[in-house]
Amino acid sequence: MGNRVREGSGETRPRTELAWEDQGKPGARRAVAGSGAAQSAGDHETAPPPVRDPLPTHVSGLSPLPDEYGDVLLAGLPAIAGGDLPADARAAIDDHVRLLLAWNDSINLSGIRAPRMIASEHVLDSLTALPLLRRAGIDEFVDLGSGGGYPGLPLAAALPARRALLVESVGKKARFLEAAVAALGLEGRVAVAAVRAETLDSDSRHREKWQAVVARAVADLTELAELGLPLLCMGGLLVAWKRRPLDEELLRAERAVRQLGGRLVACEAVTVPGLEDHVLAVVEKVAATPPEFPRDPAARRRRPL
Repeated sequence: MGNRVREGSGETRPRTELAWEDQGKPGARRAVAGSGAAQSAGDHETAPPPVRDPLPTHVSGLSPLPDEYGDVLLAGLPAIAGGDLPADARAAIDDHVRLLLAWNDSINLSGIRAPRMIASEHVLDSLTALPLLRRAGIDEFVDLGSGGGYPGLPLAAALPARRALLVESVGKKARFLEAAVAALGLEGRVAVAAVRAETLDSDSRHREKWQAVVARAVADLTELAELGLPLLCMGGLLVAWKRRPLDEELLRAERAVRQLGGRLVACEAVTVPGLEDHVLAVVEKVAATPPEFPRDPAARRRRPL
């Protein structure tokens, strides 16, 4: 069936050609005349945008990463317990970055484009959760709003994960994730779900079935708890990447977290150089999430918990 989870049936192989909406402005469509009809002199035909080469689906032939990328990783990994990565995990993480850089010129997967900044702000930041996931014995997780694959792909390679699901509702980003999973050889362990979190929460194959949910830069903790806690089995962990100061957000989220069956158990400091203002907020699932959650986005806006 492939590595993509979709609503309904259809093609499941990664699409690497640019979709029409990715190639030009939404209004740039060709006017098509009916059968045998001639265009009037006043009609204007808009030429389609130029066809671009398919985006790469293999890392062979991609540009190597510059030395500065490796230097940043070498400086930061010792601050992460267990950061001494096996060669295969490090190769997968590096190849993910190479593929991201190759796609990013055509599809905006990340606003961070300098390899040394990707090493710090994406790779090292993602791996800061590695020690706590290992301590908890977690080898399967859902990455909500995976975007360009952070934190999900580095964590899947480094743990290593027995099972991981990258959730990304934006089609062009989901296509990249599918291509990356295949290129890194993670098929069979890592899948991509091109759906909204609310859809996944209502799916009996996923609700209360996961050991952990991880999320970077997705939402505040109140909304994230409503989206993430329904997926967790009892004792599972929701791990949210946050920045200091965090006290007000934690206070706002306290009541909602309890109502949704969770409790805040830790705020783990990050000691990686350059990321000292980052913190990992950890919520444990201690009770069943009421079935009416999560609500749709409009209801969450109208009636915040």
